[in-house]
Amino acid sequence: MKYSLSPLLFVGLALFLITPPTMAFDQSAADKLDERFRDKYQEVKVKPHWISPHEFWYRRPAAEGNEEFVLVNCQQGETKVFAKRSELPNGLRSPWRPDARQRTSVPSETSPDGMWKVEQRDHNLWLINTENNEESQLTTNGEDRHGYEPRVFWSPDSKKLVAMHVKAAGDRRVYLVESSPEDQLQPKLDSYYYLKPGDDIELRRPRLFDVESKSEIEVSNELFDNPWSLDELLWDAESEFFTFYYNQRGHQVARVIKVDSTSGEVTPVVNDEQPTFIDYAHKHFAYYLNDTDEVVWMSERDGWNHLYLIDLKSGEVKHQITSGEWVVRGVDFVDVENRQVWFHAGGIHADQDPYYVHCCKVNFDGTGLVVITAGDGTHEVGHSPERDYVIDRYSRVDMPPVTEVRRTSDGELVATLEQTDIEPVKAAGWQAPERFVAKARDGKTDIYGVIYRPTDFDPNRKYPVLEDLYAGPHSAFVPKGFSSIPWLQRWAELGFIVVKIDGMGTSYRSKAFHDVASKNLVDAGLPDRKLWMQAAAEKYPQLDLSRVGVMGHSAGAQSAMAALLWHNDFYKVAVAGCGCHDNRMDKIWWNELWMGWPIGPHYADQSNVTNAHLLKGDLLLIVGELDKNVDPSSTMQVVDALMKADKDFDMLVVPGRGHNTDTPYIIRRKRDYLMEHLDATTVHPLEAEQFEHVDSAEVQ
Repeated sequence: MKYSLSPLLFVGLALFLITPPTMAFDQSAADKLDERFRDKYQEVKVKPHWISPHEFWYRRPAAEGNEEFVLVNCQQGETKVFAKRSELPNGLRSPWRPDARQRTSVPSETSPDGMWKVEQRDHNLWLINTENNEESQLTTNGEDRHGYEPRVFWSPDSKKLVAMHVKAAGDRRVYLVESSPEDQLQPKLDSYYYLKPGDDIELRRPRLFDVESKSEIEVSNELFDNPWSLDELLWDAESEFFTFYYNQRGHQVARVIKVDSTSGEVTPVVNDEQPTFIDYAHKHFAYYLNDTDEVVWMSERDGWNHLYLIDLKSGEVKHQITSGEWVVRGVDFVDVENRQVWFHAGGIHADQDPYYVHCCKVNFDGTGLVVITAGDGTHEVGHSPERDYVIDRYSRVDMPPVTEVRRTSDGELVATLEQTDIEPVKAAGWQAPERFVAKARDGKTDIYGVIYRPTDFDPNRKYPVLEDLYAGPHSAFVPKGFSSIPWLQRWAELGFIVVKIDGMGTSYRSKAFHDVASKNLVDAGLPDRKLWMQAAAEKYPQLDLSRVGVMGHSAGAQSAMAALLWHNDFYKVAVAGCGCHDNRMDKIWWNELWMGWPIGPHYADQSNVTNAHLLKGDLLLIVGELDKNVDPSSTMQVVDALMKADKDFDMLVVPGRGHNTDTPYIIRRKRDYLMEHLDATTVHPLEAEQFEHVDSAEVQ
């Protein structure tokens, strides 16, 4: 809505004339949120005590410090309130536990029939007949750092065994100096084992042996010659074959491989390949079924994270269990008897935020999908003893928790149990964070974030914008559930409008959305973040985009500094704590997963060290001298490069601290730095032309 010259304009001009150019700001306002709000917010957390498959009771507070007891009949959808526990029926039952009958194979020294035993000697294996103690040397090629594990995988009929031949990983160590130990005057030297990208890793190879002939059955390793990991080794019930999970180094190939126990023939019964990466650390799920030689397998092969039922004998995909433009966030349990999968999903309600988690179930053949939860928010559930009902608690950042009972057969609402009252918190000045959505760099994809304003927010002034940035591809980071005292609200109280955004390259959306991070961590979704803030400022001119700061920790620190290297036309100030500023310096598993292997020139091209000469803006680096998560030298190499480039910056080295440097002193220094360099204590009234774009109904 546009205004011509109006009372709003004159109010703005008056404020400009009468407001002093600066104001003293009390940092303690940020720390008084607990005092202001904590005692005014009380959620009733429903902890059910099931007394039958369809009835439970729970406690809730009552007047004058008392409590009352609520009895819930799920069949009738009725609740009754009792003043005393002793009026309630007896018969408490333990919660139901999911079926866990998937096929397993545990390595052991002794065969299932007890007739054979394996011993490790000088890195090799010996086979011993337990009846007559006759010994035979089974392997001869074991040596130091490339020998056999002492326990083996026996076939159920005890006629075959699989031994793991293992080549040890490299022995890189990182060294730290504790400058100020509490128990002595002199510094201490410490070291720890820490592989980095490109280092030699442990190599595992399964070798198949016939027990009766005491000879090896040759198994070609052509399909698994470069393992990052090789595990989940399982025999079938008839001892005809065994399978194992193979994750190739570089994380672009994942297979379940079947080996015939007689011929040694190798077949890939499950084969996933991606030109970017396979997120094995967060999206790998395999449930092997005992009686049917099947596996429930998780894959992004169709562009979304879904479940498949695969025949382990033929490798045939029998059914795609889940499908659609939404993602399986995780499997809760597999019901073998009823051939169902219970899981939680994101984006399954197309009209809701795609990051909201919902509870679902579906048959192995893909039929009978039931989305059990419905409310517009993110959900967490507990199941009744017979799985007929769920206790569903859901909320949003701008909506306090609601607790319901729902039927799992059809997702229908049985009863609403509790709705949290936040009117007392609102009366004390609490403001809800605002959910905000804008388009990504492609002009089509929705980017989701949250805006936090000071509780004394003045719609007639402009505020510096502070982004809390973390863009690790392993997850998504914008809060979705309710908090009466959000952590970022404490920063808003300092005089910022604070934003939190999930740009492209983070998880829980489509594979294409995620793939933006592939060999491209420097991107960090920054182009999407800028567009999001520009869209927010178009709607809310109180966001002053001439004063944008960013703070981040660990991988977030890498991205925060990168913002001042590649996007310093937009970002002006950055605080970067314990950053992995060069992906060659950080832990091997995280960086090879997203940046790939072998180590290519893109590692150096994206390094904050290599590009330190591009720095513009105000940068505060923080590092703990005892950080064992990220090598502190990663920060020191940035310092060296900045000095060589004659760049000004600020730095805090924290003695005695590791990856978490947030002492009260460090928190104060971060606040001071951002407030000073973003000019947070100066009042910037909206100018006349900006009032023309303000719709008072849109301003909180």
